Amino acid sequence: MAGPDRSAIELDVQLATNAAGLLPDADFESPDFQAWVTAAFAGAGVEPDGGLTIRLVGLEEGTALNETWRRKTGPTNVLAFPGPTPGGALPPGLPREYGDLVICLPIVAREAAEQGKKSCDHLTHLVVHGTLHLLGYTHDAEVDAARMEALETRVLAALGIADPYVTK
Repeated sequence: MAGPDRSAIELDVQLATNAAGLLPDADFESPDFQAWVTAAFAGAGVEPDGGLTIRLVGLEEGTALNETWRRKTGPTNVLAFPGPTPGGALPPGLPREYGDLVICLPIVAREAAEQGKKSCDHLTHLVVHGTLHLLGYTHDAEVDAARMEALETRVLAALGIADPYVTK
């Protein structure tokens, strides 16, 4: 019997809000999340060998997490909580835990409407963006932001989504 496929990311998607109706063009039961995360890994040139969790939340949980972990008032669109570093806390042979993404669906819906984007396209962008954070990408410095945005744009183009940084 063959072992688990180490080239596929193990993904746990948790819908922890009734706000999913705010994104009418998104299908939360589809394999889309797997495709989006896989595309981010491929774009970053990383062969997946573990798992990550995506938690879709409402305003209350999004606010609490942002205020607790970032010390910023109110919710934000996506939070990335990286897992342990490779070769660190995990015993040898265990699959890597890349970490957790928390996406606040009411913020996704609001931003998509404000930016004139399909809500599913914006959700895809935030999944890709957050996944890249879990892979070590940042946008703290201008050069890092330019590098990360260029990669996001390439990954999204491969998924058939327009450049999210072009404003209308």
